[in-house]
Amino acid sequence: MKLPVYLSLLAESETTLADSYLQVAGVHGDEPDVHFLCLTMAAQCQAHRRMLDGVVARYGEAPAGHEPERLHADGMRESRTGPLGLLRDLQDLYLLASFTDVTWMMVKQAAQALRDADLLEVVDACEHEIAVHVRWLQTRMKQAAPQVLIAAR
Repeated sequence: MKLPVYLSLLAESETTLADSYLQVAGVHGDEPDVHFLCLTMAAQCQAHRRMLDGVVARYGEAPAGHEPERLHADGMRESRTGPLGLLRDLQDLYLLASFTDVTWMMVKQAAQALRDADLLEVVDACEHEIAVHVRWLQTRMKQAAPQVLIAAR
């Protein structure tokens, strides 16, 4: 069974996403919506990670060296400043959130096949929130892109 590989991947991606939200919130404090929503979403990701702990304990963690090559998401190493930097940071968050969202989808499929009610409960509690993250990031990028990419500075 390869489910432990994806559970470990999911736990790591939630941690990476939370850390990245915190980093963006800290750098873009001049954008109140970004700052406070990133803090909120980071807390949600941290809660998702804690909810996964029980599932990972039941199924086990991925054995060392068994994660498929190139199947990972690196967190943000540093945030950028200014309007263009905000747009790029939102884009990076979007990539991480999308990766996490699709990983939840795959874990849900496995949970349904296993008829694992406990895992489905965790997925149902977390999957919707990550989907909201993806939609908010898309909306915020749409709002910022015209001004950042067209306005002369």
